[in-house]
Amino acid sequence: MSDKEPSKQIIIQKLYIKDASFESPNTPNVFKGAEWNPKTDLNLSSTHVPHEDDTHEVILTITVEAKDEDNVIFLVELKQAGLFQITGYEKEELETIIGIFCPNTLFPYAREAIANIITKGGFPEFLLQPINFDALYKESKRRATAQGEETNNDAPTETTH
Repeated sequence: MSDKEPSKQIIIQKLYIKDASFESPNTPNVFKGAEWNPKTDLNLSSTHVPHEDDTHEVILTITVEAKDEDNVIFLVELKQAGLFQITGYEKEELETIIGIFCPNTLFPYAREAIANIITKGGFPEFLLQPINFDALYKESKRRATAQGEETNNDAPTETTH
């Protein structure tokens, strides 16, 4: 490796909750039901904002909605963010780091925060299953290619489950 070649480095500068909300519009009536069998929907997206000095803010947004028929039991939205200093990578490598590595880093923190919020809302423990961000990123790239669009990391990459 020559002295002119930049070294590749990823530094996690800060991890933080950027925004969090919890709603349970039908309490206390939702606690009176005899059976607990809600249908849950999970939606996640990731956004990226570049800053100076090779610093990138990546925000993982996770929304969990639990319903019993048409009644909302609870709705949680969390924006788990991180500041990552990423240096020495080519554009394609940088996109992959921002699309896979950063969300993978943020997810455990978001998962714990969501579980705590739901429990503090009076509901049974809720555990988000692991997410394969590698597969989601590849699927997002495949769809963008199929649509003939160029992927833009500054725009949200949304995936619904």
